[in-house]
Order: sequence, then C-alpha cells, then structure tokens
Amino acid sequence: MLWSIAMFVGVSYAAICLLLYAFQSRLVYYPGAGREPAVTPRTVGLEYDDVTIAAADGVRLNGWFVPARLTGATRGAALIFHGNAGSIAQRLEWLLMFQRLGYASFIIDYRGYGRSEGTPSEAGTYRDAEAAWSYLTGVRRLAPGEIVLVGESLGGAVAAWLAARIRPRALLLHSTFTSVPDLGSQLYPLFPVRWLARIRYDTLALLARIDCPVLIAHSPGDDVVPFSHGRALFAAASEPKAFLELSGGHNDGFVFSRQQWIDALAQFFERHGSRG
Repeated sequence: MLWSIAMFVGVSYAAICLLLYAFQSRLVYYPGAGREPAVTPRTVGLEYDDVTIAAADGVRLNGWFVPARLTGATRGAALIFHGNAGSIAQRLEWLLMFQRLGYASFIIDYRGYGRSEGTPSEAGTYRDAEAAWSYLTGVRRLAPGEIVLVGESLGGAVAAWLAARIRPRALLLHSTFTSVPDLGSQLYPLFPVRWLARIRYDTLALLARIDCPVLIAHSPGDDVVPFSHGRALFAAASEPKAFLELSGGHNDGFVFSRQQWIDALAQFFERHGSRG
C-alpha cells in the first residue's frame, strides 16, 4: 500500500516537472486573447505614428511612436518594453508620463502580442528589441545618447539585454526580476525550477556588462516580483545608479506613485544628460 502511494506521488511529481519543462512558455508569456487594441494614444490626447517594423528574422512587429510636444528640440526618446501580459494598449500611462517629461516615446508589442506577428520566445524578444533600437537610430535618426531604455517587469530583462550591447543614455528597470529561474524557484519552491528552466532572462548577470546610468524602481508590496529582486539588481548595478521605492502591488505601484516616479525621473535625467 505504502509502496503504491509512493509510486503514485513520484510519478505525479515527475509528470508535473515534465509539464513545467514542456509548457513553461505559457507560464512566462501572457499575450492575452484580445490582440486588436481597443484604445490608442489618441484616446488620451496623444498624436502618434502607428509603426510596423521587421525583426532580423522577418517577423513584423507593431508599435507606436509618440513625438514630444516641446517648443524647440526634444529632450530625447524613451524606448519602452512592457511586461509579460497584455499589450501596448495597456501602457498609455507610460506614454503620457514621458510626454510630460518632454520626451518622445516608442513602444512595441513583442512577437505574438497585440498586432505583432509570430510567437513569443526569449530569443525572439531580444530580436524585437534590436529591431526597435534600429528603428529609433535609423529611421528616426536619434543618437544612442538620446535614448533611454525602459523596461517593465519582463521588459526590464529585455531592456537590460539591449543595454549590455549598445550605449543608451540610461536604463530604467521597473519591478524587474533578477532572472526567471530565481523568480520561478520562489513561486514553485517544491520543484527543481533551476534545472527545468529553458527561459532565463538573467537580468542580474546582464547588469555587470552595463555601463550607462541605471535607475531601478520597485515596491515592497510587489505581489509578483519580490522587493528583494529590485534590491539585488540595484546592488549589482554600477554607478551612477539610483533606487526609487514605490508603493502598491506589481500592477498598481506605478499608478500609486505616479508623481513621485515622474519627479524622480526628471531629477535622474537632469543629472545624467545626453551622452552624445
């Protein structure tokens, strides 16, 4: 009897591990059922260009470019990479915030998200980031030192990967994890997540290769990515760097701390001007 129970538990455990290995992309990426955006930047009073770009492997991506509304030259541009759920249609607040700061902004949907083609993957999101960077520096003719990379949650790992390869003005990480295996081992402590993980997004390791100014924002009340991840990322980042403590949960900390966030960004950008 005990042997039968032990066998059942063992087989069940092995089966769950196999499912975690085989279907982990479904635990990481949540493009959502609604692919066509119900709102656009114009919904909140922002003029924009609906943009289609192609990644290196030919996958066509959709994004929005919002020009700065400034008298005279723009202060720069923010290249925004969103989190693992939803689409650019749920990130209008980011566009509004950078508009208030005097920056243009460009936000894309990863492959498989929104109106972008393809299926999401770690390597694919990196190609998407490169394509977005090429659009700003090529089509829009922005200098690398004018572009701020912004990453929200999973997008922080994508932004860090890009920052380790180019020279942006600054890097902003909002509610970002140290790595998928680190986060997964906390979410599923009964399973050998570090052995099973095929998706890495190792933000912590990438920070060692980044030499631009880094601003990290995280909330102690984050209910998805523990606050300790933000602190660990801050400890790993090189100077110049700053840490902004937010309030609220993973998906509402940005809203609850909006003015604090905007003020902190303005001060950070003022200290760290264009790198030319």
